[in-house]
Amino acid sequence: MQKLTLNAMVKIKRVYEPVEKDDGYRMLVDRVWPRGIKKEALALDEWNKLLPPSTALRKWYGHQPEMFKAFEKKYIQELSEQQAEIKRVRAIAKQENVTLLYSAKDQKMNQAIILQKVLKPSFKFGLGI
Repeated sequence: MQKLTLNAMVKIKRVYEPVEKDDGYRMLVDRVWPRGIKKEALALDEWNKLLPPSTALRKWYGHQPEMFKAFEKKYIQELSEQQAEIKRVRAIAKQENVTLLYSAKDQKMNQAIILQKVLKPSFKFGLGI
């Protein structure tokens, strides 16, 4: 019987930060491999290619801070089409911590922050943000 971790959570972290024991399940959520990082250095459990923003959306956004709110809405729309995958990741997060790894320089405006919000069990699509 598998033990449920009551305090399991979804965290976010830049790929350039050190691996920590409480990271739990480490999932890369970038569509492209981060520059200058060797695969073994990330200690990944998974490179999720279903949940990152599409290439078109990522290029449209271009990490321009003034476009973040619009990016967030468009990205959530894309994620609404991946509900089975979101359900799968939520199930992992019920068992252990999940750390979403991203390479963006901006630690306050990036896709991992949005994905973290969407992965909360209380998040419902179509209710606005």
